[in-house]
Amino acid sequence: MDLFSRSWTALRTAVAELPDEDFARPSGCTGWLVRDLVCHLVIDAQDVLITLATPAESAPTRDAVTYWEVSGTPPGGDDPLDALTVRLAAAYGEPWLLKFHLDDVGAAAGRAAGLADPEARVGTRDEVLTVDAYLTAYVLEWTLHHLDLIAHLPAASGPPPEGLARSRRLLESIAGAAFPASLPDEDALLVGTGRRTPTAAETAELGGLAARLPLVLG
Repeated sequence: MDLFSRSWTALRTAVAELPDEDFARPSGCTGWLVRDLVCHLVIDAQDVLITLATPAESAPTRDAVTYWEVSGTPPGGDDPLDALTVRLAAAYGEPWLLKFHLDDVGAAAGRAAGLADPEARVGTRDEVLTVDAYLTAYVLEWTLHHLDLIAHLPAASGPPPEGLARSRRLLESIAGAAFPASLPDEDALLVGTGRRTPTAAETAELGGLAARLPLVLG
């Protein structure tokens, strides 16, 4: 839960520090500008609040690894929900409004996570997880989207190293195989989820795992 807080705080801080002009730049998400990604983060924060306020009595059906639905097809940017996010982001008009909303809802999500019992069970997407497993899964969510945020913003601050390391381990568990030690955590996440095409040398080092990439998480 501490790592959830650190990852989420780092991401929100990075957004708060962006100059207005960066909101119109591309993000690492296909078809989305930075403003669209930030709007998605607002929705993510709302999902965290909703889930933490949805207790469940039955046994967990998923954990931090099996929480994810995995496919091999990267998003094309034409999904109806993705398109809705783009329209909603444009409706904010001014970047400061998006910053304000993310800070407001995001801080509430962070507080709720800090107050939650790690062993409690919550329901989301018709599945049951412990709070600890749910928030651990979101470390990967925050870290990947932090990388998306800074993909074309070299001056922006990146995710914390411990979040990158934990996210790499989660992705390796999802893949059922380890990435080469020569791949830094950030590159393992980018290549593993299809955010960057591996070089020829990286493909050779990945071996049989290369044929199973990308791991598109939803």
